Amino acid sequence: MAKKKFVVGCFDNEEVLFPAVKKVRTAGYKIRDVYTPFPVHGLDHALGLRETSLHTAGFIYGITGTATALGGISWILTYDWPLNIGGKPHFALPAWIPITFELTVLFAAVGMVYTFCYLCQLAPFVKKHHFHPRATDDLFVMVIECTDKTNIDDLKGFLTNNGAVETDVQVAEEGWWWGRYDKDDEKTLEKEIIAA
Repeated sequence: MAKKKFVVGCFDNEEVLFPAVKKVRTAGYKIRDVYTPFPVHGLDHALGLRETSLHTAGFIYGITGTATALGGISWILTYDWPLNIGGKPHFALPAWIPITFELTVLFAAVGMVYTFCYLCQLAPFVKKHHFHPRATDDLFVMVIECTDKTNIDDLKGFLTNNGAVETDVQVAEEGWWWGRYDKDDEKTLEKEIIAA
């Protein structure tokens, strides 16, 4: 994958982060992502992200579970192995509601977990560049993608003027790659940060 240059600004407070995000977007810079130590309400709207479609995927998975349950039970009990149990009809829909409900919930839950992991690129064998070691600890890290026209010194000064306690320039691969996090990789990451 191609390597890109990023300017990283670290903030120590979410009250400072929100106005900085708005000012950076107003200035025309492209914010790649903001890493926070805890979920920050309203940050997705401030970043201009669209609403997730995960609930739509959950509905589709749930309907698939419902259709699977009703199709499987009706095929088994009306065609493949019809049984006369206490004089009930072969197509006894009220008796199938518990199994149908459970399969609906199972399909929706498992499908949404896999979809979430795919969208967020989460897996034990997937590696992504860490822009700051304290990003998940106590700092709010804003990553801005640089273009050929970006003046890095002006951007770093702009972030500092808007409350960034630390600014940095890093060169990193844009997406994810296969591998593991090892101590050697952490040393290589530190060398890349220092070299940039």
